[in-house]
Amino acid sequence: MSYWDGRPASASNIRHYTREAGWSGYDDAKNDKGEVVERGSSHIVEQSLTAVLNASNLLLLTGAGSSFCAKNTEPEGLRAPGMKDLWDAVASATTQRAIDQIAGYMPLSKPIVAEKNIEKFLTHCKIYLELFGPEKAQDVLEFIALAERSIASRVDFVSDDTDLSAHQAILRKIARRGARKPRARVFTTNYDLGFEYAARALRFTVIDGFSHSMPQVYDRGHFSYDIVRREAGSEGADYIESVFLLYKLHGSIDWRRKGAELIRSRSEADGAAALIYPRDSKYQEAFETPYLDMMSALQTALREPDTALIVSGFGFNDDHISKPIMAALEANMRLRIVACDIAFLADEELERDQFALATTAQARPNVSACFSKLKRLADIGDQRITLLNARFDDLAQAIPDLVAQTERERHAERIKVLNEPAPGDAV
Repeated sequence: MSYWDGRPASASNIRHYTREAGWSGYDDAKNDKGEVVERGSSHIVEQSLTAVLNASNLLLLTGAGSSFCAKNTEPEGLRAPGMKDLWDAVASATTQRAIDQIAGYMPLSKPIVAEKNIEKFLTHCKIYLELFGPEKAQDVLEFIALAERSIASRVDFVSDDTDLSAHQAILRKIARRGARKPRARVFTTNYDLGFEYAARALRFTVIDGFSHSMPQVYDRGHFSYDIVRREAGSEGADYIESVFLLYKLHGSIDWRRKGAELIRSRSEADGAAALIYPRDSKYQEAFETPYLDMMSALQTALREPDTALIVSGFGFNDDHISKPIMAALEANMRLRIVACDIAFLADEELERDQFALATTAQARPNVSACFSKLKRLADIGDQRITLLNARFDDLAQAIPDLVAQTERERHAERIKVLNEPAPGDAV
């Protein structure tokens, strides 16, 4: 059982790293009398996050770690899938005999089947297809199509009933920026609709590259649009509150290619979902439209002055994303990064006293080299780096709420309560 299994989200779960103290706990240590005997890192974490929120350009990058925070009670408690879950989804759509037959064409893939690694297996299938063509590898082509449909179906787990409190909390804190500053930009590698549903529940506005006409059609030019309020008799434009830009780096389950256009639809009648599926070729696929537009936006944003990047739930395992970030760190001296992940510390380290973690504490197995580089930068005195060991939902609790709730938001909450059945009303 993992240290994190069943642990409620809380800022108290955070460990903050400094070269001098190592990994220190968030809360103050107190004796039996309630007296503080050692200061925690809460004030340092709050200062760092406040500075990031006040940056001219604010970016949030998330990956699978943020989707794991989304929870369903029905159907059957379906949650965000890991790689093993994706393998199981594909395996349940076919037979083991069919998988073994495909693996028989590629002897080197047999160990991959044994370890149930869908990303590597699909990589081998695509290479085989490229070598022999669809005419001689029709069954491999059909398996790839079946696997992609199964993966797209499995990642579609978010609904109106999904608990998205972590997504809502972090959007509430980063998306309400003053009109004089650029809108916050959210970049995610997730296919699911967690941020879209969270924004809808909050009555926030999402600018994601799609038109407001029906059907909604993608055009990169829409990212340069904004939302303003025009009052009668007013000459100036009044930028509305609570707007953010959303870039889905690997596609979305509600994207479909229809002819030459990319439209928003969840109906399979409009075509297959436009996704970059888990396989090694995702680096090359990321440089096709619309993914290229998303990647270009990330790379450009990272080079802007006074930029802050919050990374949480993203493991730095995708080179086409992690390498531009590390390159921007070298080139942009005004780029600050908050890296929050559970990868920095192994479970056995977290079981120890929160003030007993030395600078030599062990990371989780197979930690990304980028995490090690970020820690190295912190060790040699790079003040731009803030390292936190925690989950996405722990970070959502810790980020300070710098902007008070607007009257528009309070009104939306009142109307929502008004339209809900009162206690005792007949259903």
